[in-house]
Amino acid sequence: MPLSCATHSGPFHADDVLAWALLKVFHCPDAVLVRTRDAAIHRASDIVFDVGGSYDPAQGRFDHHQSSYQGPMSSAGMVLTWLEGEGRIDAEVAAHLRREVVDYVDAVDNGRVVPDPTVPCFPQIVEAYTQGNDSLEAFDAAFHRAAEFAKGFVEGIVAGIEQVRAATSAVLAAMDEAVAARRAVMFMDAHYTWKPVYYANGGADHPTDYVLFPGMEGTWRVVAIAPCQDSFDQKRPLPEAWAGLTGSSLEAVTGVEGAIFCHKNRFIAVFRDRKAALEALNRHGLMHRDGADPLSAASEGVSFSA
Repeated sequence: MPLSCATHSGPFHADDVLAWALLKVFHCPDAVLVRTRDAAIHRASDIVFDVGGSYDPAQGRFDHHQSSYQGPMSSAGMVLTWLEGEGRIDAEVAAHLRREVVDYVDAVDNGRVVPDPTVPCFPQIVEAYTQGNDSLEAFDAAFHRAAEFAKGFVEGIVAGIEQVRAATSAVLAAMDEAVAARRAVMFMDAHYTWKPVYYANGGADHPTDYVLFPGMEGTWRVVAIAPCQDSFDQKRPLPEAWAGLTGSSLEAVTGVEGAIFCHKNRFIAVFRDRKAALEALNRHGLMHRDGADPLSAASEGVSFSA
C-alpha cells in the first residue's frame, strides 16, 4: 500500500508544497495525497501536514498553526526534521536543505521574514502558482504543478551535493598526483565540479596553473586556474598568441592539429581530444611552472594517446 498523506484544500503556501516535495523525494515516491479539510480523512491518513492542529512526529502529524506549538518551524521544517531523524536524509543533505531553502520557507511562513518583492525567491515562485484559481479543483491542480517544481528544486540541491562528494576524492587525488609528477597541470578524467574542492584544500597556493578535463560535448579543455575561487584572473594565463583564435588559425599558432578555440581572455582552450591538448601543453612549455623546456612525454608520465 502506498503511503497515504493529507493536507488542507484550497490556497496553499511554500511550506506545504515543500513538505510534500520532501516526502516524495526522500520517503515514498508513490505516496498518495488528498487535499481536504475533512477530519475523518486526516485521521485515516499515515501523514498529515500543515493542517490538523497537531505536531506529533511519531504519529506522522506535522502542523504548526495550533497555539500549543511555539517553535520556529513550518510544516516544511517539521517534515525535514522528521525525515532526518528517521534516517531518510543524512545530516549533510539535511543541513544543505535547511540552508538553501527550508529555513527561509519556515521564516517566511511564520512571519519572521518578508520576501523582497523585487527578488524572486522560492515562496514567491510558489505563490505565483496560486494565482488565477477559482475552485478547489483548480487549486489542487496548481498545488501539484507547484510541487513538481519544488521536487525538481530539491532534487537539484541533492544532485549538487552528490556531485561535490564524487568530485572530492578525484580532485584531491589529482592535486596530489600533479605535485608528485612536478607538473603545473592537474589531470581530471571526467567533468567534475572541481573548484570548490580545489580551493577548500589549498588550491590558491597549490603549484598547479591549469586543469585538463573532458568537456561534455566530447572535446577536451585546458582551463587556466584562478588565484582564488571568485577571481576572474589566472595564476598563469594561456599563451597570449592563442588569444581569441579558433580552428585553423589556432592550429597554426599552436602547431597542433585539433586545436579548436581559445578564449580572448586566455582562461580556456578547447581541443578535439586529449592527445591534442597534451601536445599543446608540452609544445608551449605549460606543463611546468618554471617555464623550462618541456620534458619528454615519457619522462613526464604523459601519454599522447587520446
